[in-house]
Amino acid sequence: MRDWTLGPGDPLALSLAADFRLCTPDYVNDHIWELETGGGDPPALSLRTTYGLRARMMRLFPRFTLGGQTVSDPAVFPLPPRLRRFFPNFLMLDFSPIPSIDVVAEYWAPDSHTVAGRFTVTNHSGEPASLLLELCGQLVPLEGQSLAPLSMQSANILAGRSAELAPVIFLTGGPQPGPGPYPSLTLDLALAAGGTCTRTWAQAALATPKESFELARRTAARPWEAERAKIEMVNAAQTIEVRTGDPDWDAAFALSQKTAFGLFFGPSQHLPNPSFVLTRQPDQGYSPRGDGSDYPHLWSGQPPLEACTLASLLPGAPELAAGLVRNFLAAQSEDGAVDWKPGLAGQRGRWLAAPLLASLAWQTFQHTRDLDFLREVQPGLEAFTRCWFDGSRDRDGDGFPEWDHPLQSGLEDNPAFSIWQAGGQGAEISTSESPALAALLCREADAQAHIAEALDQPENRAKWEVESGRLRTLTEECWDADAVLYHLRDRDTHCSPAGKPLGTQGGAGTFALGQSFRQPVRLLIRLELKGEAARRPEVSLRGQNGEAPQTERLERKDFQWGAGLAVATTRMVYTRVAEIEVAGLEKRDQVSVSVMDFSAEDVTLFLPLWAGIPNSRRALNIVNRTLLAADRFGGPFGIPVCEVVPVPARGAASPNVVVPVPARGLESAPVCQAVHLPWNAFIGEGLLGYGLRAEAAQLTARLMSAVIQNLKQQHAFARAYHAESGAGIGERNPVQGLAPLGLFLSTLGVRIESPRGSPGSSTGLRVVLSGKNPFPWSVAVKYRGLTITRHADQTLVVFPNGQTVTLDDPTDAVVSVVPVPAR
Repeated sequence: MRDWTLGPGDPLALSLAADFRLCTPDYVNDHIWELETGGGDPPALSLRTTYGLRARMMRLFPRFTLGGQTVSDPAVFPLPPRLRRFFPNFLMLDFSPIPSIDVVAEYWAPDSHTVAGRFTVTNHSGEPASLLLELCGQLVPLEGQSLAPLSMQSANILAGRSAELAPVIFLTGGPQPGPGPYPSLTLDLALAAGGTCTRTWAQAALATPKESFELARRTAARPWEAERAKIEMVNAAQTIEVRTGDPDWDAAFALSQKTAFGLFFGPSQHLPNPSFVLTRQPDQGYSPRGDGSDYPHLWSGQPPLEACTLASLLPGAPELAAGLVRNFLAAQSEDGAVDWKPGLAGQRGRWLAAPLLASLAWQTFQHTRDLDFLREVQPGLEAFTRCWFDGSRDRDGDGFPEWDHPLQSGLEDNPAFSIWQAGGQGAEISTSESPALAALLCREADAQAHIAEALDQPENRAKWEVESGRLRTLTEECWDADAVLYHLRDRDTHCSPAGKPLGTQGGAGTFALGQSFRQPVRLLIRLELKGEAARRPEVSLRGQNGEAPQTERLERKDFQWGAGLAVATTRMVYTRVAEIEVAGLEKRDQVSVSVMDFSAEDVTLFLPLWAGIPNSRRALNIVNRTLLAADRFGGPFGIPVCEVVPVPARGAASPNVVVPVPARGLESAPVCQAVHLPWNAFIGEGLLGYGLRAEAAQLTARLMSAVIQNLKQQHAFARAYHAESGAGIGERNPVQGLAPLGLFLSTLGVRIESPRGSPGSSTGLRVVLSGKNPFPWSVAVKYRGLTITRHADQTLVVFPNGQTVTLDDPTDAVVSVVPVPAR
């Protein structure tokens, strides 16, 4: 295992929680910790939690006293803490709190209710030393009592209570209650010159002090070295080690894999394989109901986009990706529908899953070559893909389905359909046809064709190839040559009109609009509400579509409701609107009517690149004129949700004329400038599909800059990153913000195929190489004793048995170990 030396100013992410590979974490009562290398009151190297918001704070930290000098603040240590080893449930640091005294501090979460540690103290002076070691605890309960010394079964401990938990801290070596200002256990360590002393501690939090004490004492007695060896062995078997010319990149990729493994829980009665939560932080992990059904969205199931992201982050554990596919199919209904977000507690997301599952299965197979897996999942995957084309999702019956809800798309904050973002249009997403959805379905059809080919089903493969071609044609119908990008289009008219305000009035009453349109348009009714009183709005529209008169009535249930806002989208389209009558509002409320905008651009519209839909010439135009252009989407830290600056109106005489759409002016808002790594990874994979390896490397470098900046400054990953500043946006350490290891390896041109069988086996490893290394330094990738080193013009592959293969680059090759004849 690699020995790190990550100190102040280096990338860090120090969460600590039970590892599902080594125990059975408690999904409904999971204690999650985070190590802080400074700060707090008092400043200290501290391990903290809130037990899932059952305490205001629980904090554990050491103090050291020698010769009348007492220190706990790492900022004054002669040698500050440096992170040497890190795994989901284990951290090891070293530091020197006092000259000539070195300490190795280890932290371990053996299960969901316990955390333990070990201090190894060495005296490097030429004289004996008497060091006072204090283990301090700060418990600020919501209700209960703070930590206090207590004797139990002849052992001095610290005990307290918060809510229904009774935390107990146990320290080996016969400690005494500490004399300092904080509740503590102290040991007087008599250290000979050059001598070393090791002490172990454990904290457990169960329902009673006795139960907690027994668990803490048992944990402290466990064989530490054997437990650590087991942790290292499990992680070595499933982790990809990356060594680039930039140690910050190396650390970010390693911390990402650590964090990703830490998001998993074992199978449950509702899901047959390990599943994950979206983030795992100290304020999370507690279900008041005791069954997980009350968990918020970050802990309530596995969405498809995040499942694909995790699969690409953990190429060394493809069996986990296979399990995620099986989990989705375990939640499949008789008609083939797969829920968008099946959860460990039986939760359901209510929407149809995004069409990513066949792509995930094919991606998994490329790492495992497990044909039995494909045979197992193919029937369910085909039934699921067909579900997208039934009448409930293809409302106009043209073979081009629509999203039901923004959550399905993986971009809930899309300003075109969000009412919760300032200036968001708030339109009903099912009234639009998205080239992103068509591209996803096209990619799914391609994956189905690949699966059929792998299973030797030529007729089935041909069927899916035809379907893929049809979806390519539909996607291309959304092409906008002036914008050099694909656009949304109206579900019924198949046009993409720009938004246009039609009128505003205060309170209830009648709009005499009398406006006509050259093409049919869909309207938005927007209510800005004053005061807290409930409203029951009713809106009646009278107009016509062509020569046919039509009327429409919108009620409360037809509106999307936000903070002081409500927006309704008309079910019909109009070539003329005569009048609109509004009832159920107060005088101070304001009503505005506008044409629904289909010209706004967002990151999802680049998905046709991922699906390989545009021809090479068109793809190059998209990349150079839109994707990477500094005045469009080319942010210094990645591709944002929306374009960087407003786009001149198509056909406008002056470049200063801006399309008058409701969402305009959002370009500097965090939601529009947010760089979402899963979407950027799709785009990067699309660039590689067109041979644009240098551009993919450029995008990868921009994303890594944002990730590393946050790991250094905030000691955490973020849900998204600001395209202009790189600042983190959203939750800490979520799956969506981890460093894009899958994209990096694809850009490097390296894919490792693991054999089918038990995790950790190195038998049958194969390496698939493509192109050449586009990065400015040599890169070494290590996995299960296999090492692939890509230099600028040469690749060296060393297999676990010592066999070596050298190739000149660029190259496209599959490299496997050559069997050695038996003697």
